[in-house]
Amino acid sequence: MPSIESNAIEPTKDELAGLPPLVKLVRMLPSYGLVILTVALIVLFSILLPTTFPTLLNLRAILSDKAIIALLSLAAMIPMVAGRIDLTVGYGIVLWHILAISLQTMYGLPWPMAVGIVLCLGVAVGVLNGLLVEVARIDSFIATLGTGTILYALALWHTGGRQIVGVLPDAFYAVNGTFVFGLPITAYYVLAITLVLWVVLDYTPIGRYLYAIGANQRAAELNGIPTRKFVVGAFVASGLLTAFAGVLLASKLRIGQASVGLEFLLPALVGAFLGSTTIKPGRVNVWGTIIGVMILAVGIAGIQQFGGSFWVEPLFNGATLLIAIGIAGYAQRKKGAGSK
Repeated sequence: MPSIESNAIEPTKDELAGLPPLVKLVRMLPSYGLVILTVALIVLFSILLPTTFPTLLNLRAILSDKAIIALLSLAAMIPMVAGRIDLTVGYGIVLWHILAISLQTMYGLPWPMAVGIVLCLGVAVGVLNGLLVEVARIDSFIATLGTGTILYALALWHTGGRQIVGVLPDAFYAVNGTFVFGLPITAYYVLAITLVLWVVLDYTPIGRYLYAIGANQRAAELNGIPTRKFVVGAFVASGLLTAFAGVLLASKLRIGQASVGLEFLLPALVGAFLGSTTIKPGRVNVWGTIIGVMILAVGIAGIQQFGGSFWVEPLFNGATLLIAIGIAGYAQRKKGAGSK
């Protein structure tokens, strides 16, 4: 049973055709409200914090800190397009970052082989999730919650509750710690993966099939779309991207610890859900997800520079999610009422 329905409410070209420019702008506001809010927050914090916020150092810190969350949000977004949810993005990164280190420090494997094994295991978990959802017919929320909990238990068993430490090669550190044109290389990873997902989802039959499945799986099946294959593929892509995020986290932290990683689950899901409220409201989309992560990053960075306490970040994440989903729901109901 699909957990998330796709129901886009962005204005179509036919709806906008012939409208006066001002009316057209008002009609477009629900689609770009989050983008405008993000820009407004950047301007506001730049005015209030002129010596710390609009600086290259702050930009580097935001890009470096939020790149992993952006990757996990994109990973969570892929099954959402097909109407499913994948909670293993939060649990999997715990095990993957530990394995990326322990395979090198405890078993002496070279770092490319360790990374390759972690990525393969991420794909395997994606296949398992896909089979549980499509073959065993378990709701994706329940299936991935169970799988994720098992992954977390394996991380606890593997570490015995201790930190995994050891000497790692400089090339492995460079996977996350390299700077290109003054910006962290992780930002370029996010940009490249975003562009690939955007092209695949918006301009290829794969994307159209996934959106069709997310909107109405039965109708998609009647139109000859092999829904099982595409849903399993969505979970595989999500698992691979989560494993890659785990490798980056291992390279960044340089230690493996089972207590690290779960805190990424909420902001990753918030980013993906926020993505369904902007650019194409009511439909999970790539650029909306990136905007969702950006507004969280900008808002939290600004609040922290004002001296916000440690509990401000989860409070901001939760409140932003509720407000954005509430506004999107209101806009959707208003459109539904107007179409009757």
